[in-house]
Amino acid sequence: MSIDATVLDRLSATIERRRGTDPATSYTAKLLAKGPAAAAKKLGEEAIETVLEAVQDNPGRLAEESADLLYHLLVVWAACGVRPEEVWAALGRREGVSGIAEKAARPAV
Repeated sequence: MSIDATVLDRLSATIERRRGTDPATSYTAKLLAKGPAAAAKKLGEEAIETVLEAVQDNPGRLAEESADLLYHLLVVWAACGVRPEEVWAALGRREGVSGIAEKAARPAV
């Protein structure tokens, strides 16, 4: 198995396969069964842990927490009905565009 960015697509497919399975035997199924708000809360916890490792200058732990963060982000996408291809397309549209210009072009919230 190749370890590169396609691992996110494989992980997303695994998350989708876990949807509706027994929450007693699958952590992913348990997260999805609790709904988007609970999945988002867990994502927030993982984001904080990732930030803490970054500011503590601990690259090894940062990599581990980043993996947790990406997994929980994919669970939130699944819980909210967002497919990874939609995110990849959004990133593709932004490729080569200044971050400042891209943000300025967003509609006011």
